Amino acid sequence: MSKARFVFVTGGVLSSVGKGIIAASLGLLLSSRGYSVGAVKIDPYINVDAGTMNPYAHGEVFVTEDGGETDLDLGHYERFLNVNLTRKHNITTGQVYFSVIMKERRGEYLGQTVQIIPHVTEEIKSRVREVAVETGVDVLVVEIGGTVGDIEGLPFLEAARQMRLEEGFDRTLFIHVALAPELSTTGEQKTKPVQHSIQELRRIGVQPDMVVVRTRRPLEAEARRKIALYATLPESHVFNSYDVDTIYRVPLILEDQGLGGLVARRLGLREGKPDLSEWRWFVDRLVSSSRVVRIAMIGKYTKLKDSYISIVEALKHAGAHLGLKPELSWIEATDIEESRVDVESALEEVNGAIVLPGFGKRGVEGKIKAIKHLRENGIPTLGICFGLQLTVVEAARNLVGLEGAHTTEVDPKTPHPVIDLLPEQKDVDRLGGTMRLGASPIKLVADTIAYRVYKADVVFERHRHRYEVNNKYLDVLESVGLRVSGWSPRGLVEIMEYDRGEHPFYLGTQFHPEFKSRPLKPSPPFTGFLASTAGIEL
Repeated sequence: MSKARFVFVTGGVLSSVGKGIIAASLGLLLSSRGYSVGAVKIDPYINVDAGTMNPYAHGEVFVTEDGGETDLDLGHYERFLNVNLTRKHNITTGQVYFSVIMKERRGEYLGQTVQIIPHVTEEIKSRVREVAVETGVDVLVVEIGGTVGDIEGLPFLEAARQMRLEEGFDRTLFIHVALAPELSTTGEQKTKPVQHSIQELRRIGVQPDMVVVRTRRPLEAEARRKIALYATLPESHVFNSYDVDTIYRVPLILEDQGLGGLVARRLGLREGKPDLSEWRWFVDRLVSSSRVVRIAMIGKYTKLKDSYISIVEALKHAGAHLGLKPELSWIEATDIEESRVDVESALEEVNGAIVLPGFGKRGVEGKIKAIKHLRENGIPTLGICFGLQLTVVEAARNLVGLEGAHTTEVDPKTPHPVIDLLPEQKDVDRLGGTMRLGASPIKLVADTIAYRVYKADVVFERHRHRYEVNNKYLDVLESVGLRVSGWSPRGLVEIMEYDRGEHPFYLGTQFHPEFKSRPLKPSPPFTGFLASTAGIEL
């Protein structure tokens, strides 16, 4: 039996209004009062996980320590709460229905007609409670994705409604997040969309205990009064999340309005005084840092910045600690490849560049052109995952002289497969959940850039890839200055860097260091990279 209290965060009107940030912010406010807090994201789509989804449709695929391919909101939870979550913290319709169907096939429902209620809702509740029991948290914040009224979300809302009956009023709480748009012609804040989403929530059987209204500017008193009246709530239970200069300020404005204390009291917890001093320091540093460094972001999904959200946040974390303000210049690799953008002019005024991760052929030659320019001009560079792999391809072609060198992901018939499929991937017959995923130990080589930035012998970082540097080519690569500075226990290349003195910083990681960056503990590769762009000695 779990000791946890459960907070369900629902959304109305439209998606992407910031439910994930509200859920993460509430978690921070409770953890700052000394309570252990976990967070679960429910995604009503039928995909089993986010691993096979296009970044343009879904944004970044966030990878957990145990190798779960999850929704990007888990990244927000980890960054705000400074915790490592697991694959179980992301529940999808696909997982739920797959489990129910397997149970039916095994005969666990023998004699029963399997239905949404009770079988699907019981599966949902079981998964939520399982996380609470296994983690032993005091409070579990459960964000229900999508919007109220979506047909695919109804079983999850019904499961949450049932949990109020089963767990008790004092151990469950519903927070509804909805947008109050503002008309550009009149400047009036319209509350009707919030009212209608609350009405839809009630129709399902859920009465929100609190409402967080998303607005462009602070909520007007009359709008707050209307929403409270319609929601059958005291005005003190209506909160406002308005547009701010950084998402990391959201917990502070909600705390100033009393959200953390009210939720603690409502759940029967000691209210306590939050310790947000370090968080406030970080926010102040983030917004006050004025020394600009221009960073080129070279990738193939640049039209949707959420595709690289953890990398963007990692740069912010490192920048705040160094007193730097990263100014991002997004460069679409396909534009370089198809000569719509001149690589020299695009990179002329940048202080550094990140060669971003991404699968597939599109934009590859554009990235290789950019890597060559960065190397030849001594521009600080960080290559992540595919960025490392294409660094190897560029060196093999242009420094070693291996004509046609490539990754077999793009050219299976390359005469020089400097990047090749991992051996265990050769017999894989499905895409979902089959890559090398999750955290693994990395042994760092002394007297290298990698060792200097990490200041450790062994580190653990998260992976998401099928292809790997081909060790058969390491001797010729190292002969031109591209050396290995990090190894996996089984001899896979984890980090490579240029060891020639003329290049200030050129590091490629097979793993994704951005996934473990935190506001109060920035990722070492990002810190080292940014420091090099400003000439700061670490």
